[in-house]
Order: sequence, then C-alpha cells, then structure tokens
Amino acid sequence: MSANTLTIEAAREALRKREMTAVELTQSCLDAVEAGDALNAFVHKTPDIALEQARAADARLAAGDAPSLCGIPLGIKDLFCTKGVPSQAASNILRGFRPEYESTVTAKLFGEGAVMLGKLNMDEFAMGSSNETSCYGPAVNPWKVDARQLTAGGSSGGSAAAVAGDLCLGATGTDTGGSIRQPAAFTGIVGIKPTYGRVSRWGTIAFASSLDQAGPMTKSVRDAAIMLGAISGHDERDSTSADLAVPDFEAALTGDIRGRRIGIPREYRMDGMPAEIEALWSEGAQMLRDAGAEVVDISLPHTKYALPAYYVIAPAEASSNLARYDGVRYGHRATAEAGDTLIDMYEKTRAEGFGKEVQRRVMVGTYVLSAGFYDAYYNRARKVRALIKRDFETVFADGIDAILTPATPSAAFGLGEMADADPVAMYLNDVFTVTVNLAGLPGISVPVGRDAAGLPLGLQLIGKPWDEAGLLNHAYVLERAAGFVAKPQKWW
Repeated sequence: MSANTLTIEAAREALRKREMTAVELTQSCLDAVEAGDALNAFVHKTPDIALEQARAADARLAAGDAPSLCGIPLGIKDLFCTKGVPSQAASNILRGFRPEYESTVTAKLFGEGAVMLGKLNMDEFAMGSSNETSCYGPAVNPWKVDARQLTAGGSSGGSAAAVAGDLCLGATGTDTGGSIRQPAAFTGIVGIKPTYGRVSRWGTIAFASSLDQAGPMTKSVRDAAIMLGAISGHDERDSTSADLAVPDFEAALTGDIRGRRIGIPREYRMDGMPAEIEALWSEGAQMLRDAGAEVVDISLPHTKYALPAYYVIAPAEASSNLARYDGVRYGHRATAEAGDTLIDMYEKTRAEGFGKEVQRRVMVGTYVLSAGFYDAYYNRARKVRALIKRDFETVFADGIDAILTPATPSAAFGLGEMADADPVAMYLNDVFTVTVNLAGLPGISVPVGRDAAGLPLGLQLIGKPWDEAGLLNHAYVLERAAGFVAKPQKWW
C-alpha cells in the first residue's frame, strides 16, 4: 500500500514507530500530486517547502517531540493566506498576491509539524457549490461512473478531490453555507464545520464574515478530530474567536452513544427528494438506534426560509468584504487608457478581476443593502436568521443531543450540467447545510452509502454549540456502523 493512501492516524503511528520517515511520506504524496493533475485539485504546488518541513518533522520525531500532525502532508485551500506562497482565493483579481503573513489556521498546523504540499482549488472567493467558478478551472471528482467528469462539490472542491484521490492525507476547507460538508459528501470523505468562533478566521480571505468557518476534510472521523484539535483555539486577532478551552476531540471518540437522543427534523423531508437519499437517511437513523440512541421526530419550523435568508445575508456581507479589491493596494489592476478616471480604473479592474458568480453576488448584496431595500430584505433576513437559531435552541433545550439529516439533495452531478442553468438551481445544493451556518452550529458530513450508479452519499449530523466532541463521537458511531470503505477507481 502506497504511503499517500494512509489515514492521518495510520501515518502518525508509522512515523512514531520509525517504519517510514516524514520525507518518504511526503515524497509519496508529492508523486501522487504530480500524477493527479487531471483532478486539477492542486493549483500552487510547493514541493520545496514540503520537503523542508518534512525534514524538520523528522528531526522532531527523532527527538521524541512529535505532536499528532508532525510529518503529516496536507493540502491548504487557496482561501488561507500562506506566507510567500500565492493565495488568491481562485480569483483573477488576486493574481500575483503573495502574503507577508501566515493565517492562524496554517500557522497552527505548521506549529504542529504538518507539511504543506501546496494550495488547493476552490470556487472563486468560496462562492459556488461545484468548483466551476474558479479562475483555475473546475476541480474534478475522482469518482467516475461513466464518461462524464463529475463535480467534486464546492467551494472546497479541490480539498475534497485531493483527499478522496489520496493526493494528501487531509486538507483544510472553509464552510460558509455547506462548502466543507457538500464536497465531502460528493467525494466520500469526512468534513466538519465547527461552531462559529471555534477556529480563527484571521488570515482567511473573507466571503461572509458572520458565516465563514474553517474546518478539516479527512479520510476518517478520527482524522477530523485530530486536525480539528490542532486548528482550534482562541485568537486575539479575530474578534469573533471564542476564548474557550479546546477539548481532546480524539479522546472523545468512545463509540458509546447509549441514551443519547437524535432528532430527525420533519422539515428536511423535501418534495422531490430522491428515494435513495430518503432510504439512506432512514438507514442512518436505524444505525444510531442500533447503537443505543433514541431517535426522535423534531420540528425546525423556519427551515423553509433558510435558503432565501442565506442568499440575502451572504451576498450582503460579500459585497462589503469585496469592496477592498479595487486595483490599488494589491492584486490585479486594469490597464488605464487616456482620459480614464479613478472610478473608471475601479470599474475596469473589478469587471476583469471578478468572475460572473462573484459579480452576481456583489450586485445582489449591494442591492439588498441599499437605502430603499435594507429593511425589506437585509433586516428581514436577519430576523429570519434569529428565528432559525431559536428553532435549534428550543430543540436542544428539549434534550436532543444531535440532529441527523441528509448532507446533499443528490449525489455528485456532471461538470457543466448546472453551470448555465438558473443560479437558484445551483443554490439548492445548499438546502440541507445553510441552516447550520445561519445558527452558528457545528455540522459534519459522514460517508454512509452509495447511489445506484455507485457514487458516494453522505449524511449530516448537527451538534449543539461548542459540542464538537459529542458531534464527532456520534459521527464516529455512524461511520463504524456504515462501514463505508469504498474508494474511487483510479482513472487519472
């Protein structure tokens, strides 16, 4: 078995037993990255940095100073600023930008001895559900069942493709409305979005600041627990970062959920839901029941308003956050012509630098924040958000420990199949995930089964605020019961 196919847990054990070196493990992944160009997952490769970090990790391992991620090769989503390495959020407007600083998430990973193989593909500024808005072109799902190329999901499509295709042992992702959980479900891996404030956003290029949250994308629940422990914690540079102790997430994986109460929200039974998703959901509930949990029907009455509220709030915050990309301070600047004013330069730069989806969301966001429409749209959406949050608070106050839902309304679809459709059809991919971001809750996608064509399907577990430890334990039980071990057949 090639070293790049290992889980973080297995690689950690092999490294500590000196069965292989971090340099050997890293080289195995670098070879896989080179051989995996057809997936378009890695968009900025950093082999020199990776081998330098691997040699440093070997020295720590030899000295007995080896945190869990020491020597583990990871991929970093292009949304995280990495010092001296291109960090452009898959947007032409940030072409050439090399930060002089390190994001808190990557600084924590490197402090633990992790190895960076390179930067990963994503939707432009994390706006998309299929990785088709990227200036690098789409990431490709390693799962293939016919002649089509399938989406790896979005916005963290490169992260999902890289982990599922064994190009790296784990990856960072970000989740604003499902951008970790949906691609994880489409590629048969695990992805966790932590509670808002659990992981620092400092140095992560912003999309919608009240919704964005970084998290790990891994081959197993245990790996997710290991990575989450490394990146969590208070950061004074992020005013929304929670000053709370970080539990030992890995130690919480006891596999015992006897007596726990699992909620099944009736509002998530959508019209037109594929029978395969419905059946998988029922099977997942039975797996938790068999493990000793009590499965309870619950109501989250404001769920139907979540998607429209999200697609008012997120673009509003995006239009504000993206105002800084003006061609003056960094990134792309349009070529000036005689007679151009400063406003002309701004307009040309943003028209050239931003793709269609980003332009659409900036325009929607600017519209809903404008004087005549602020109360009609933005303020109303904020009130709906408060009601959605209250729905979850009520359910958890009634003794529910976690909530089980589908992760996505379908398996992965073909690249190009939805790109030119009504944008709302694409937005519907987030129907099961956006509520978690609006309420600031932790959520995790676990691969549980496959559809009739053989493509992976995931289920989502939603946890109580700050209870990632309990959420991961429920996910661990579901993972073991499902026994999902399928891997994509290598075609690339």
